[in-house]
Amino acid sequence: MSKLTSVEICAGAGGQALGLHRAGFEHALAVELDPTAAETLRLNSKGRVEVGDVADPTVWSPADYEGVDLFAGGVPCPPFSLAGKQLGSSDERDLFAWAIEQVAVIQPRALLLENVRGLAAARFSGYRQRVLDRLTQLGYVADWRLIQASDFGLAQLRPRFVLVAMKPEDAAYFRWPEPRETHITVGEALRDLMGANGWKHVDEWAALANRVGPTIVGGSKKHGGADLGPTRAKAAWAALGVDGKGVADEAPGPDAPPPSVKLPRLTVEMVARLQGWREEDDWQFAGRKTSQYRQIGNAFPPPVAEAVGRAIRDALEHKGVPHEIPELSADVHDPVYRALASADGYVSIERLIEALNEFGEASVERRLAVLAQDFELDVRTTSKGTAYRLGEFKGFTGQEDHSRHAYFEAHRNKVS
Repeated sequence: MSKLTSVEICAGAGGQALGLHRAGFEHALAVELDPTAAETLRLNSKGRVEVGDVADPTVWSPADYEGVDLFAGGVPCPPFSLAGKQLGSSDERDLFAWAIEQVAVIQPRALLLENVRGLAAARFSGYRQRVLDRLTQLGYVADWRLIQASDFGLAQLRPRFVLVAMKPEDAAYFRWPEPRETHITVGEALRDLMGANGWKHVDEWAALANRVGPTIVGGSKKHGGADLGPTRAKAAWAALGVDGKGVADEAPGPDAPPPSVKLPRLTVEMVARLQGWREEDDWQFAGRKTSQYRQIGNAFPPPVAEAVGRAIRDALEHKGVPHEIPELSADVHDPVYRALASADGYVSIERLIEALNEFGEASVERRLAVLAQDFELDVRTTSKGTAYRLGEFKGFTGQEDHSRHAYFEAHRNKVS
């Protein structure tokens, strides 16, 4: 199988890289901020790996990779996470808009970016609209899809919001991968590993762990250690017979008590299995236990990356029957943003109400308040009423004078 080339940013421990490799992509470059995760990439990859802030021009030059087949990445999740403050463009860690701007430089045949499901929330409808409109300007057809890892052979839910974009001639052949009809349980996925040291109660445990597990939470340098997440997540794991308050060094021994007396903890190897790493991958993780757990827990699961990667590869190779694609600017996530962005000047509240059809002034004002979190918004009140004009996007797109630079320098060791 001939290889297609890819460049991956925010590559982490290589979950997406491994999945894309299985799908037939060869990495020309992987860029990662965390030195330990970058070492993991080097231990397992033959491609070039660069360490540092992906937006730092001294780390790599996007222009050097013009025309690559696939530009991919898992840009930071905290700006959109439901578990955080959902600051979006106001979060200095946000790199989504910056990544979109690199499409103009690299001009890849395809784009793949993944993030948490929080990005699909109404809070970010304007942000998503800006992403789609910018890709339209660059000549790409883009589509978002919420994908559950459990639909692709993993024993955890792990919903991810995935963006794929291609030029029209290739987009006509792209189809999202179909989910599997059956799901695997935590007990089925981990029974052999949990019983590896001869634990005589492993079958009792596997019977308890008879459902798909909650999402593995990797945590960050700033928050979270080597455990399975916040209180609610730990409770969900306890219902499956797992003590989520930490990560074990090894599986229970032959004399370990039954799960009814003491719940076992997962090992790093078990967490990797839940994330979709296979024994035959022979993947080595650098660093100590906590670092390894974070690398694995924050990864894009290899089987999901493989499924989407194969769909992208098939489209780039024009396999199957082409289908009609929508007009480049047809997809509307936020009609208020679209009305403001397409206007030359101020837009009256009446016109914005029309853009929302049956919704009233209160609905428009709520939308405007949300937009103001990510965009400058000018308001003008006259005798004829109130009108609005969309100003500058607050997010980082590569500006030399953006506040992100100062934040990054001051908090480099805590950014993840």
